[in-house]
Amino acid sequence: MNEKHIIINLGRQLGSGGHDIGRMLALDFGANYYDREILSRAAKESGLSERMFEKHDEHKSFLRSFLHIPNGLANSGYQQSANFSQDAFFKFQSDAIMRAADEGNCVFVGRCADYVLRNRIDTVNIFITAKIEFRISQVMAKQGFKDREEALRFIEQGESQRAAYYKFYTGKKWGHSESYDLCIDSSVLGLMETEKLLAAFIRKRFDL
Repeated sequence: MNEKHIIINLGRQLGSGGHDIGRMLALDFGANYYDREILSRAAKESGLSERMFEKHDEHKSFLRSFLHIPNGLANSGYQQSANFSQDAFFKFQSDAIMRAADEGNCVFVGRCADYVLRNRIDTVNIFITAKIEFRISQVMAKQGFKDREEALRFIEQGESQRAAYYKFYTGKKWGHSESYDLCIDSSVLGLMETEKLLAAFIRKRFDL
């Protein structure tokens, strides 16, 4: 367990192994791991269903209506029938990220955590990329696609949604080096060796 408070924010391309690397980093630094787990937390804290957060997860739709919830109804079933804008879900999710970060060491995967926590000094922001053939192979294995072109379409569609979502809420370009402390190609060294390199960088960053 580290004495210093450490927040690791990981952006990642589809199929780059960001989830696996994030879990390894969480073990290395005694950190709580939040990928889709942050959706569960946001749902619990807001009183909304997790399915509603999953519907809006990391892609930008254009629901513009927002129904104000009167005081005293925050934890009732009232929200379940309310028509929220996606901005409301982003706010609930961001609040959950900030509360989790206050509680201890964390690894956050995606969800604009680097932007949400931009005012903290205990963060390190990393983007994980990989060569396209590596990513296609990873996606085919994990998603069960039999066809290479199907996997490529899945990657392109998913990354287009992530990029639009990230730009809308941060005003920055998803995956651009200026948004991160370190960008790394996981297909060069493989997932385990990439994690070791990142762990060494993080220890140097926080003088551990």
